[in-house]
Amino acid sequence: MVQAANQCQTGIMTDFQDAARAATTAMRQLFDATPLQRNDHLSARFAADIWLKREDLSPVRSYKIRGAFNAMQKARAAAPEKDVFVCASAGNHAQGVAYNCAHFGVRGVIFMPVTTPQQKVQKTRIFGGDAIEIILTGDYFDDTLAAAKAYCADKGAHFLSPFDDDDVIEGQASVSVEIEDQLGRQPDMVILPVGGGGLSAGATAFFGTDGPALHYVEPQGAASLAAAIKTGAPQTLGDVDNFVDGASVARIGDRTFAHLNGARAHQVHVVSEDRLCTTIVEMLNIEGIVLEPAGALSIDVLADMKDQIRGKTVVCISSGGNFDFERLPEVKERAQRFLGLKKYFILRLPQRPGALKDFLGMLGPDDDIARFEYLKKSARNFGTVLIGIETTDARNFTELDEKLATQGFNLRDITDDRSLADFLV
Repeated sequence: MVQAANQCQTGIMTDFQDAARAATTAMRQLFDATPLQRNDHLSARFAADIWLKREDLSPVRSYKIRGAFNAMQKARAAAPEKDVFVCASAGNHAQGVAYNCAHFGVRGVIFMPVTTPQQKVQKTRIFGGDAIEIILTGDYFDDTLAAAKAYCADKGAHFLSPFDDDDVIEGQASVSVEIEDQLGRQPDMVILPVGGGGLSAGATAFFGTDGPALHYVEPQGAASLAAAIKTGAPQTLGDVDNFVDGASVARIGDRTFAHLNGARAHQVHVVSEDRLCTTIVEMLNIEGIVLEPAGALSIDVLADMKDQIRGKTVVCISSGGNFDFERLPEVKERAQRFLGLKKYFILRLPQRPGALKDFLGMLGPDDDIARFEYLKKSARNFGTVLIGIETTDARNFTELDEKLATQGFNLRDITDDRSLADFLV
C-alpha cells in the first residue's frame, strides 16, 4: 500500500516536471533563458561554488513574466473567447502581465494602487502599449485587489493571480527547469526568495524530495511562510513591513502552501531588512548588479548559512532587478546603520563660548557630520542638538564615547530608537 502511494506521488511529480518543461519550451517564443552565472566574488567569500540565476535579466527584470505567460496561454487554449485579462499589482506582476498581453494580442486591464510610483506605472504602460488599460484605484493593495475582482465578476474577464494559481506555479517552475539544464546537473542546494510562494512552490514541485536541498528566504517584516510552517496552515500577518515590496505578502497562498507545507523550520530563513540593504549595496558596488530588495534575499542569507554551504554547489535566485534609484539614499542609510558606520545622537550642548568647538575637536579624522540641527534654540543653559555622524570604522564610535565621557558631554544614541529616529531624522 505504501509502495502504491509512493508510485502515485512519483507519477504526479513526473507529470508536473513534464508540464514545467513544456511550459519552458513554449516560453522560448517570448524570451531566451535567463543566464545562470557563477559568481566568483561570492564563491571566494563563502568557500563554495555559488551561481546566480539572473531573473533580474528577463525582459521585465523579474521572473513574473513566466507565470503570467503560462497561465495566459492555458486560459486562451481552454476558452479562446476570453480575451480580457485582469490583474492587481503595484510592481513586477503588472509588468509581466502587460508584456504578455502585448505578445498574445489580448486586452489587459491592470489595477494599480493610486500610491504606485510613476516609474512603475510608466514601465507597465511601455510593456503593454495599446494592449492594456491601467486603472489607478485604492490607497492600499487590498482595495485595489477588491476592485480588480469586482471588475472580473462584472465583465466576465479572466483574473491572473500573482502567485496562488496552479498554472502560475507551473510557469514559475521553468526557472528550475533552466537551472538543471544550464548547470548540466542538479546543484547541491537552491535558495529561493519567498513572497506569495509561486516561485518556491514551483521549484519544490519540480525538484521533489530527491532533488537539491531547498531553502526559503523571507524578509523579517513579512515572514508569512515561517508563520504557516509553525502553525501548519497559512496565517494572515497582522503587520507587514513593505520595504521588500516584491516579497511583502501578508499571507502565503493556499495553493502555494500545499507544495511548501513539507518544509522544515531549518529550511525557512528570515533576514532583516537593514542587513538586506548591505547586500544590495555590495552587489551594486562590487559586481555592478542592480537588485531590488526581494531580488537580494537569496544572496543575503548566505551569511547565515556559511557553514552549511562550504564546498557545495549553490544556486541563488536573484528574482528581480526593478529597483527605483530614488530609493538608493534610503538603502545606503539603512546599510550604514546596520554596519554601525552611521549613528544619530541627541547632544546636550552647554550654552557657553567654545562648547561646540570642544565637541568638534573630539571627532576623529574619519568622522564626518552628516546632520546637525538645533532642536531647542531658546534654552538658557543648554542647547539640544540632533547630530548625525558617519565614519569608516564602527570602532571609532567607541573611541568617541570614551572621549565624551571624560569631558562631561551628554550624548544620547537614538539610532535604534525607531519611533524617535523616524520622527526626527
